Amino acid sequence: MAEKSTDKKKQVPASERTTCEATRQMLEKARRDGVILDLDRGYDMKPCPIGAESACCKHCYMGPCRINPRDPYKKVGVCGATIDTISARNFGRNVATGSASHNDHGRHILELFRSVIENKTKDFSIEDTQKLERVATSIGIEVEGREVYDVAKELCDELEKTFSNVDGEMPFVKRVPEATLELWRRDGIVPRGAMIEVMELMSRTHIGCDQDYTNLITQISRTALADGWGGSMVATELSDIMFGTPSPTLADVNMGVLKEDHVNIIVHGHEPAMFEGMLAAVQDSFYVEEAKSKGAKGINLVGMCCSGAEMMSRHGVPHAGNFGSTEAVIVTGAVDAMVVDIQCIKQGLAEVAKCYDTHLITTNPRCRIEGATHIEFHEHEPRTCTDQILTKAIARYGTRKMPVEIPKQIQSGVHGFTHEYIEYMLGGTFRGSYSPLNDNIINGRIRGVAGVVGCTNPKVQQDSVHVPLVRELIKNDVLVLQTGCSQIALAKAGLLTPEAAPLAGPGLAEVCETVGMPPVLGLGSCVDNTRILIAASAMVKAGGLGNSIADLPAAGCAPEWMSEKALAIGQYFVASGVFTVFGVGFPTIKETKFHDLLFNGLENQGYGKWGTGKDPMEIARMMIAHIDKKRKELGIDKARERVLVDMSDRRDIA
Repeated sequence: MAEKSTDKKKQVPASERTTCEATRQMLEKARRDGVILDLDRGYDMKPCPIGAESACCKHCYMGPCRINPRDPYKKVGVCGATIDTISARNFGRNVATGSASHNDHGRHILELFRSVIENKTKDFSIEDTQKLERVATSIGIEVEGREVYDVAKELCDELEKTFSNVDGEMPFVKRVPEATLELWRRDGIVPRGAMIEVMELMSRTHIGCDQDYTNLITQISRTALADGWGGSMVATELSDIMFGTPSPTLADVNMGVLKEDHVNIIVHGHEPAMFEGMLAAVQDSFYVEEAKSKGAKGINLVGMCCSGAEMMSRHGVPHAGNFGSTEAVIVTGAVDAMVVDIQCIKQGLAEVAKCYDTHLITTNPRCRIEGATHIEFHEHEPRTCTDQILTKAIARYGTRKMPVEIPKQIQSGVHGFTHEYIEYMLGGTFRGSYSPLNDNIINGRIRGVAGVVGCTNPKVQQDSVHVPLVRELIKNDVLVLQTGCSQIALAKAGLLTPEAAPLAGPGLAEVCETVGMPPVLGLGSCVDNTRILIAASAMVKAGGLGNSIADLPAAGCAPEWMSEKALAIGQYFVASGVFTVFGVGFPTIKETKFHDLLFNGLENQGYGKWGTGKDPMEIARMMIAHIDKKRKELGIDKARERVLVDMSDRRDIA
């Protein structure tokens, strides 16, 4: 049994830590049980204000050097580094780590793809040949009259350059709008290969190397772009090819998806292959009968976090909650095994799992946790891992000692939108195009598009910024695209259904009702932000909204971000041309030149820019103001006057 809390100090009400009723219920239960969860640890943790504003440097041992955020130019580091150099180096290392994380994921998916092509992995295959041909064509590979696996081999070889190139340009750069790409070439930020970009950025931020924040930002942007237009895009596109491209599907979210009379297995992480392996294994009649022999009615496979969002989008697998609920769900006592791979896995899960006699099982050599059971997953023989997991989970069900308390909350939503499906939805098989979306932005029915994505953070009440922000955006006729934990927050709030259309403004509601879509479109995991990049490029290509991504009436936001991956994502959107707002806080000091470069200077150079705010209404106003500014620059700001439409007009919308 893990050590429990004996702290009797006054605690804030659980409702102040989360807006999710299921998570609140489990937080209250954990407190009664004497178990400390991340939501309380986050409240009790008092971050260093100097570190929070990136005003300290630990890059050598002459320090650490601390700069006073209230007077950042009064002193410099021991080596003479100014606050701008220190902030740029810290920001750069955050981006390098985030980009490395996503590129490592993408490289792993590419290795699996090669193994499938070479017939070394027999449990997975090429599921979507149409997507294969479409991706290959997008980077200049000829597909007409060729065998599927011949095209796949050439695609694999070409995408290998994403990681190994030391010069030239990444393959998926061919998808970037020409005006945006020319800007990158002008400023020398076109990514070459992910490995060299991350390596060079880490080298430049070493003591005594690059000490000009304006020069550092070029490599920071190039490394971030190596994520969005590199490893992350590789991961999304190849996952679709191997496991199937998602299409809209109805799925349930929240802790009510757990079943007391079933063996409950949660899969949490980011790599789809392991989850796909588990999905096949739980349908094996042998293990179903084993579960029944222990008194269970069956095996219930549930997702969490981003691999959960991906499987929910692709197969309709139910989802128990986002990052903020991963410890709380174990408190139900109903989780027989939580299976994790990489990224966003809290070490605290091990202690909470001990308290509730739940198996915490790590499966990836890149993410082992002290106190957890490690059963390594190998794609070429997945059952050596999944069968052991099933055996442990079924045995735990048969010997359950903990009382079970499952919150009743379940919300249904439509998930599984992709950039391909948006195109199809707007024009059908033969007329698929982004032109109807552009036309409705130009005529004012849709004000603009916003990507609202990312994590939850215990510094703020769980989901408290995501939900009101998106409600305000759609009320103002802004179509919202979502990925990651934000998508789960909005699904719990009931906004991912066509029935939510009346909550939108009159123009967006009209489009949603005509097409039959929600005002909020869920696109999958955080790595699937690349679907938004491709959609933005398609909008530029469709015409009428400028020549580059920076011209679009669009904005992005990570309202409750927490990871270095989020900073890498934010920077690749900014470098691609998108105004990107982060909630919670931002690791720079406002009164510095580096902050001004990120928040103003980059936009003056033709890129997007950063913004930050904590109040959801404040963030919504910032995003809408930017969208309106872009509408004015495009000369379509007068088009928002409302007009009555007849039936022929309605047909034109679709």
